[in-house]
Amino acid sequence: MSEPIYAELDKRAAAVAEQVVGWRRHLHQNPELSNREEATGALIADHLRSLGVDEVRTGIAGHGVVGVLRGSRSGDKVIALRADIDALPVPDLCGVDFASEVVDQDYPGGPFPVSHACGHDCHTAMLLGAATVLAGVRENLPGTVLFVFQPAEEGPPVDEKGGAAQMLAEGALDDPVPSMAFGFHVTPYPKGYIGYRVGNQFGASCLVKIVVTGRQVHGSTPWMGVDPMPPAGAILTGIGQLYRQLNAFDPVTVSIGHIEDVGRFNIIGQTVTLWGTIRCAVESDMPEVQRRLDTLATNTAAAYNCSATVDFLQDVPAVHNLPQWVEAGLPTFRRVAGADQVLETAATLGYDDVSEFVNKYGGLYVTLGVQDARIGAQGMPEPVPGGRGMVMNHNPHFYADDDTLVTGVRLHSHVAYDHLSGTLSPAT
Repeated sequence: MSEPIYAELDKRAAAVAEQVVGWRRHLHQNPELSNREEATGALIADHLRSLGVDEVRTGIAGHGVVGVLRGSRSGDKVIALRADIDALPVPDLCGVDFASEVVDQDYPGGPFPVSHACGHDCHTAMLLGAATVLAGVRENLPGTVLFVFQPAEEGPPVDEKGGAAQMLAEGALDDPVPSMAFGFHVTPYPKGYIGYRVGNQFGASCLVKIVVTGRQVHGSTPWMGVDPMPPAGAILTGIGQLYRQLNAFDPVTVSIGHIEDVGRFNIIGQTVTLWGTIRCAVESDMPEVQRRLDTLATNTAAAYNCSATVDFLQDVPAVHNLPQWVEAGLPTFRRVAGADQVLETAATLGYDDVSEFVNKYGGLYVTLGVQDARIGAQGMPEPVPGGRGMVMNHNPHFYADDDTLVTGVRLHSHVAYDHLSGTLSPAT
């Protein structure tokens, strides 16, 4: 390990910072939904080619891109640095002058306003910056870096394949095979703070589709048909009690985020469809939660002389940070952010299908604070007086501080060098 390489990485990160901000703002203003990231993928591929990396693979799992950079020094380690590139069907109310005005007219279930309300624009821009930095020091790299730009992290349309699992199914990382996968997510924590968690950084997840079926009829004669709306409401109410049937010390949540019907103000429709998600802090709890939700939905519908079908789709495993990987990574994190700005975070029921990479190859997934927050007396983030407040991901007002992006570039770069040089690997 050579100290000057870290200074060189930081110098190059500072030099590319303005370009990273420019990429982030362009992507923020031009977001694309899951499995529709065509222009985003093209921008990524064009820049990787301009860097002279050894290989640029495109069209993976839709619009995914993998860049391969082989270092000039001998070494057998391979690190996969991952960023997700898709946006959300959420309006942009974050108040910046580069806010998105995009509306996707053709997306299934749409039209939808589209924005980077989860911060994937930041992730993409920071990894492009790290690719620039690392390509500039390839003569000092004892191994190979894979720049993995993943589509559809938010989940593809239900009748399409996509995301990290599909990238693996298509052999995106088969040659060379990573010896470590690394990624991180921007969060409403203090700017520049790195958060980590031993064990499950994020929980397990699945998509839920419940279809309640009755018999369509005119709204003036409900007794001539069977109304699926009351059992749909009862299912919603019952979901709020599922937690009482499970271990209270292992958090789970079942949330219904979207409801569709096929009625009209004067028509009692044939079906009501509930779309939602299950999250489990303990992955092994997922089958039991699914079983109890299925029982609740089917029997509640039957009580109203309706029927219900329940489908569980798009399973995503928990993101699990093994203790030995965290121990190996902490010196790097502290060098990048400062020892006082690296903290262990509380459990969360968020999910990220980066788990497909980390769980298969080993590695780490952490968080990067990007908002006007501070750590309070209880060790939890709280808003800074006079700041913009704390806004959760997926909220239309979610924001990220541009000045923090360079920290993400440095984080990718330092982790990559440390793994390739052998200082960031679990002890054997």
